[in-house]
Amino acid sequence: MEQTIQELYDQVLERKENPVEGSYTAYLYDKGLDKILKKVGEESTEVIVGAKNSQVELTYETADLFFHLMVLLVNQGISLADIQAELGSRVGQKSKLHERSDWR
Repeated sequence: MEQTIQELYDQVLERKENPVEGSYTAYLYDKGLDKILKKVGEESTEVIVGAKNSQVELTYETADLFFHLMVLLVNQGISLADIQAELGSRVGQKSKLHERSDWR
């Protein structure tokens, strides 16, 4: 079975709007922003470690990170359309990274 990012987002949004007692998603929303941010940080680190270990581990950890990012976005009222618009605004734009003195 496959799930798109949009389907994941919609599922996470549904869980926020209609919590299921005992679900992990409901637990995260109940604990609030600090807990969600902690999980995003943990999962980001696990993606880095996974990338050093194997494609299988990287794939698994990336899925976890995507899930927690969706929880964060929903919690903060940011839609995937918002993210797509931001990405779209960058198309054809020169990266500002080269302007930063600390980029290397």
